[in-house]
Amino acid sequence: MPTDARTTSRVRAADELKHAALEQFATVGFAGTSLQHIADEAGYAKSSVLYHFASKEALLEAAIEPAVEGFEDVLEVFLSARRSGRRGELVDRVVDLLLEHREAVHVFLTQGQSLSELPVIARANVAVRRLASAVCEERESVDDQVRFGIALGGAAFLLTAGRSFADESTLPSDDEMRDALRRIIAEILTPARTPSN
Repeated sequence: MPTDARTTSRVRAADELKHAALEQFATVGFAGTSLQHIADEAGYAKSSVLYHFASKEALLEAAIEPAVEGFEDVLEVFLSARRSGRRGELVDRVVDLLLEHREAVHVFLTQGQSLSELPVIARANVAVRRLASAVCEERESVDDQVRFGIALGGAAFLLTAGRSFADESTLPSDDEMRDALRRIIAEILTPARTPSN
């Protein structure tokens, strides 16, 4: 029977491997990342990765599952209690999810089409489509679709890949980023006065 220390060590190792995998999937891409590379980045042997996760796909699923569940939960709450003023609350909760799960969101937004055969990615794609419908509120003009894509995709890029273009000393804190994202995403998502086709 495993001791508490061994169980804690296993949980820590699995978490470290998921974190390293997310960083690699977000920067190098799923196809360009090997289990050996993940192991090297996390400081473990490849056999440790395979001890915790049966495959690279299983590791991806374990790593992004919390973000997908978060999006699904936020949508369920929003859709079950629709009333005026809730749209701003939805934006706030989505921004919090983006900050908490930045690498996972980046992975399923940027690689969602190429990995759509994986069940967790298919779920993420459905959640993003439902989020788009909730935000656009049945006014899905081309302008509204572009606004949504720029808002969500731009935020995901900024929080991951975009950070590599900035000087570390000038990076805003998460609190500063949260305030700016909430304000700017709300502005971007403001519907056009005259929707285009």
